[in-house]
Amino acid sequence: MSFVKTSTDELNVNPFELIGKDWFLITAGDSAENYNTMTASWGAMGEMWGKHMFLCAIRPNRHTYGFVENSEYFTVSCFDPEKYRQMLSFCGSRSGRDYDKAKETGITPVKIEQSVAFEEADMILVCRKMYAQDMDESCFIDKDALKFYEKDPLHKMYISEIVSVYKSDKK
Repeated sequence: MSFVKTSTDELNVNPFELIGKDWFLITAGDSAENYNTMTASWGAMGEMWGKHMFLCAIRPNRHTYGFVENSEYFTVSCFDPEKYRQMLSFCGSRSGRDYDKAKETGITPVKIEQSVAFEEADMILVCRKMYAQDMDESCFIDKDALKFYEKDPLHKMYISEIVSVYKSDKK
């Protein structure tokens, strides 16, 4: 599999579908042997500080959290949701502390720029962290949103510049 590097200006995606319905993998690490990945379905894409941005949220109890914390870059790998739903579900419900997610699901980690992504992805965003902050319960204006944190810790938010976009050249 190979990828064609393109520009964020050429992206033609619906972020509500891409993020909320299709899901994606957040991956950080320095090699195809030293990384972790997790499925996410919360996030945002847009413009901030004169840059094209990707915002993601990671709970500190996730194994991927440490990899993202210790990396300047991470990737967002997007897949055909029908073909890869089972893989995405597995990677979102199992910890990299206990499972080799790539081996268990048959996806292939590849080094891409300063991070790791997956050969089977349709699109990869290479992101550079610019801002990170732990969510604070006292800052919630709509307290109803706290229902998502009854059993789990609050997320840490990462606002990151999308520095590269790769699209699969598979037809």
